[in-house]
Amino acid sequence: MPLAALALVATACGGSSSKSTTATTSGGNAGKAPANAPGFDGSTITLGVVTPQTGIAAIIGKPLTNGNQVFFDHLNAAGGIAGKYKVKLDVRDSQYQPQTGVQQYNAAKGSVTAFVQILGTAVVNATLPLLKADGIVAGPASLDSFWVPEQQLMALGAPYQIQAINAMDWWINQKGNKSDKVCLMHQSDPYGDAGKEGLEFAAKQLKFTITKDVTFAATDTDFAAQVNQLKGAGCQVVFLVGLPNVTGSIMGLAEQTNFTPEWIGQSPTWISAYAGNKYMQQHLAVVAEGPQWGDTTSPGMKQMLDDIKTYAPDQSADIYFAFGYAQAWSMAQVLEKAVALGDLSRKGIVNAMNKVGTIKTGGLLGDYDYGAPKDRKPPRANTMFQVDQSVPGGLKAVGPQFTSDAAKAFTFRF
Repeated sequence: MPLAALALVATACGGSSSKSTTATTSGGNAGKAPANAPGFDGSTITLGVVTPQTGIAAIIGKPLTNGNQVFFDHLNAAGGIAGKYKVKLDVRDSQYQPQTGVQQYNAAKGSVTAFVQILGTAVVNATLPLLKADGIVAGPASLDSFWVPEQQLMALGAPYQIQAINAMDWWINQKGNKSDKVCLMHQSDPYGDAGKEGLEFAAKQLKFTITKDVTFAATDTDFAAQVNQLKGAGCQVVFLVGLPNVTGSIMGLAEQTNFTPEWIGQSPTWISAYAGNKYMQQHLAVVAEGPQWGDTTSPGMKQMLDDIKTYAPDQSADIYFAFGYAQAWSMAQVLEKAVALGDLSRKGIVNAMNKVGTIKTGGLLGDYDYGAPKDRKPPRANTMFQVDQSVPGGLKAVGPQFTSDAAKAFTFRF
């Protein structure tokens, strides 16, 4: 989420390695109107959102939540879920802090059917034990492979590990070669670890060496030591895993020190405000998912752009908005299944998620085969983008979405 396409996601995030449990399935209420349940009063479905509306990640959380809202505005105008149940969002500010996120989760959980969005690796990890204990489903605004087998999480998109693998396959086979000095600069948390895991797997599969690995904290503002280490190591390609609030500082410092490798950013490194930066135009590529913003050959993109005109005409091109729109669309499919099964209880939502089949968002994100956790199959395709001020959102697709052989070989940990 990162492109003028999307990705995601999003939003800097990672995962938990804890095992999941499969909920008991049911379906005896199929064809009947769902009974009232937490977050459902018989006419309106309330969904929770725990996301940064203030702080360093608000630049992601706000447009992502706007994307959630615009999709449900579109759906509510058509009658709502199953044509008759309107959806309302209960938005809570996590400030991108785990403790605050837990507090906001606890404040909202009694009055929501599910959480359409919980943003931030640390926040998702902090709330996951509570989601399990409470039996509530949540959509992580995050792309870590660790989310795949978690029963209470409605993961979406090609995971960060797949992004790194596909990006390096693109570099080696389209732009550079195996002898290039490949380096890594990543956030020192589970989000950063996800990118590192993907890069290390790519190195084994594609037969290249990681010359240097440097880390930073999400709240750091001085990156001189890391950039000097990368420059001193002679890095020719640097895979960057961070939030957009650090990307500008890192690129600015690299330019000042005449350090000009090819930077490849994981999707959440990008914001459209960087589109006019000359250094990034020359030296930064971004790996994400889906079409370039404005590419209406994608039916999902066309629908989203039409909805922006109707419900948010001031919305500019933004990858996080697109992810939020696709995330809401995905949750709507689970809710539609729950209504068809006659059960909007928390167990009913889990059952619906396990039975919904393939979740599709018109190409905004890859098709995701759902089912019980052990049967889930995330998409493995990505699109490569390069910075181009002339296109909406500032990222131009430099080739079609693709799945590398190395990405096909990656095994998700269950």
